[in-house]
Amino acid sequence: MNQRLASCTCGRLQLGCQGTPNRISMCHCANCQRRTGSVFGIAAFFDRGAVSLVQGASKTYTRDSASGKHVTFHFCPECGSTIFWEPERLPHLIGVAVGALADPSFPQPQQSVWTDMKHAWLGLPKDITQRA
Repeated sequence: MNQRLASCTCGRLQLGCQGTPNRISMCHCANCQRRTGSVFGIAAFFDRGAVSLVQGASKTYTRDSASGKHVTFHFCPECGSTIFWEPERLPHLIGVAVGALADPSFPQPQQSVWTDMKHAWLGLPKDITQRA
């Protein structure tokens, strides 16, 4: 099976991901914009059983999501990089920050969510599903 390694900036927190993600989503909600410091966040959602902590310990932060459900984010206590999260509305999945995988060949997102909050100047791939 295909093993991927997600890592924080300093390398102290690492997560292993087996196989292919169930979905890859680009999110434009204001919370993802604030979390990433960018205009969107991109997550690869893996089955919970396909994800394992390889190294380090994380700190957590739980907040409400745009859908009204809680999301618990796991980040490196040293460098602050968010590596993964647990969405209450999808308890069987773990969201992994695609940027933490640092793989330019990683597939593009299949869907763009909270697209009504997208920055007007940002173009999206023509074949991506969009949800307001």
